Amino acid sequence: MYVKPDSTTMKSRVARAGDAMDAALKSLSYRLNESQDRPELLPAVVDPADRRNDNAPVEVAPLPASAERVPTEIALGRPSREEAEAAVRVLLRWAGDDPNREGLLDTPARVAKAYEQIFSGYRQDADSLLERVFEEVEGYSDIVLVRDIPFYSHCEHHMVPFMGLAHIAYYPSKGVVGLSKLARVVDTFAKRLQTQETMTAQIADVIESILKPRGVAIMVEAEHLCMAMRGVQKAGVSTLTTQFRGVFKDDSSEQVRFLTLVRSKS
Repeated sequence: MYVKPDSTTMKSRVARAGDAMDAALKSLSYRLNESQDRPELLPAVVDPADRRNDNAPVEVAPLPASAERVPTEIALGRPSREEAEAAVRVLLRWAGDDPNREGLLDTPARVAKAYEQIFSGYRQDADSLLERVFEEVEGYSDIVLVRDIPFYSHCEHHMVPFMGLAHIAYYPSKGVVGLSKLARVVDTFAKRLQTQETMTAQIADVIESILKPRGVAIMVEAEHLCMAMRGVQKAGVSTLTTQFRGVFKDDSSEQVRFLTLVRSKS
C-alpha cells in the first residue's frame, strides 16, 4: 500500500541536501582554483567501494512549526546596504538611464530604504502575534469575522505589486485574539515576495496552528499589476482565493454563512 511521504521530513531532507551540495561545490571550486600552486588541494579519488549508500535511511530532525513561515538568513549572509544600492544602480543602467544624473543620484538609497519597509515581513514572526489570547469572553463561541483588511504585496515572479482585501473568520475554542493582530498577520505575509494562493494558505495555517479554533475561513481578493501593466495588460481583473478549515471545511452551510457575512455591508 502506498503511503504518502511526510512533507515536513521531505522538505528537511531537500534543504539539508541542498546545503551540503552548496558546501561541496564551494570547497571543490576553492581547491581547483588553488591547485596550480598547491596540487595537494586537488580532490582525492574515492574508491567506489567506499562510497556512501545514498538509499540508506537518514535521521532528520523535524523542522520547527514556524520554519516555513519565518525564513532564516540566506546561507551566504545578507548583502550590505551598499551592495543593495549598487545593484539598483546596475538596474538603472540596464533600463537605459544614467544613475549619475541629478534626478537619480539618491534613487538607490531611496529604493533600499523602501525595500526595508515593503519586505519587512521577512523580519516578523506571525506566530508570536497570536500568542496572547483573551479567555474572558463571557462564554462567547460564535463566529469572529474581520473583513476588508487592506494589504499590499509583491508577486514573486515579476516583483510587481498586487493589492486587495483579506477577510478572516474563525470559531474560537480557547479564547479570542486581539482584532488588530489578525491584520498584522496579513501584513506579515503580504510584506514578502508572494503568490496570492500561498499567502492565503499561510494566513490560515498560522491561525489554525496557534489559536486552535474550531474552524478558520480566509478569503483574499486582489488585483495583480503583473497582469494589468505587462503581459496581457488587463486592468481591473480581480483574483479570489479561499481557505476553509475545521467546521468551515466540513459544513457547507458555514461556508455560505461566511461568504454572506463578507459580502453583506449592512
